[in-house]
Amino acid sequence: MTAHSHKDVLGYFKWAFIVTISGLLLGTWLGWQTTGTVTGATTALFICAVLAVLEISLSFDNAIVNANKLKDMTPVWQHRFLTWGIVIAVFGMRIVFPLLIVVIAAKIGPWEAITLAASKPEEYARIMQEAHLPIAAFGGTFLMMVGLSYFFDAEKTIHWVFWLESKMARFAAIKGIEIGLVLALILIFSSFLTKEASDVFIHASLYGLLTFLTVEVIGGLLDASQKTMNAAAKGGLGAFLYLEVLDASFSFDGVIGAFALTQNLFIIAIGLGIGAMYVRSMTIMLVEKGTLVQYRYLEHGAFYAIVVLSVVMYFQTMFHIPEVITGLGGAVLIGISFWSSVRFNRPGSSANVVKGETPENKAI
Repeated sequence: MTAHSHKDVLGYFKWAFIVTISGLLLGTWLGWQTTGTVTGATTALFICAVLAVLEISLSFDNAIVNANKLKDMTPVWQHRFLTWGIVIAVFGMRIVFPLLIVVIAAKIGPWEAITLAASKPEEYARIMQEAHLPIAAFGGTFLMMVGLSYFFDAEKTIHWVFWLESKMARFAAIKGIEIGLVLALILIFSSFLTKEASDVFIHASLYGLLTFLTVEVIGGLLDASQKTMNAAAKGGLGAFLYLEVLDASFSFDGVIGAFALTQNLFIIAIGLGIGAMYVRSMTIMLVEKGTLVQYRYLEHGAFYAIVVLSVVMYFQTMFHIPEVITGLGGAVLIGISFWSSVRFNRPGSSANVVKGETPENKAI
């Protein structure tokens, strides 16, 4: 346990609060610059705040999964992820990613894309919305593999929804069962789309699956070569890559959904960037306070939320589902898993007897 472990909860969010105040002031200034009215400035301030809350609600499960991976990394790689990683998350996914989509979709240069975002936000937003189907298919597939791989694990011994998770852990002995399930879902969902949309959906989904498998292979190779790596790099690069791709997948929904609130790329970047800082702070707090060990089912709730989010992203290829519903769904699952953990921790709790578990087996 580090010296920082004794920090109070508010101490972890110091930088998030600083970024919030700076971001909201910058957003208000941008609103004033673009409209020249108090109403415009106030609207920009409000949208930044709403986007930040939306990002936090959509990404709380991301923080839990990050913490789960980070706790096994060396302090050096933990620090790298929480510094470089947040730069990639905020600037890469919230600014570069939306620009990259427009560059590819509209076949224009990066500078032209920035100019388009500044001078013709309506056209920029239209291109982003048109790119929603492949992004939802790619991100949904990647997240589905992340969620299912957690439950289809033969070594998993702690189960929250016992009757379901114990069966999934047993079936994990069947090689590639989660890949088969995801491929079946891809075929089912694609059958409800038009021929053209179906082709795009299948291609993007397969790229999402391939990306997940590639990251897993790279991580496996790096893990295997750990014995020959020095202590500073040990347990780091593979996990770092995995967390970056995971963060990107979580960001897809928020970035696309943000265009429903505003067409200003810079306002979107500020709002989502503020939210990303809170996710970082939550991740650090979960790691340093050992919250995942303390609340044994919190991690389960996060992975159920990931599976639900991935299915929602698939459904979004057919019709619009408000991001508020997605965020609330994840928050409710994590809330219930937290409550279940608290119940389990009570002395003489009967919750564990029903599942054939004992308080002695409490540590994850």
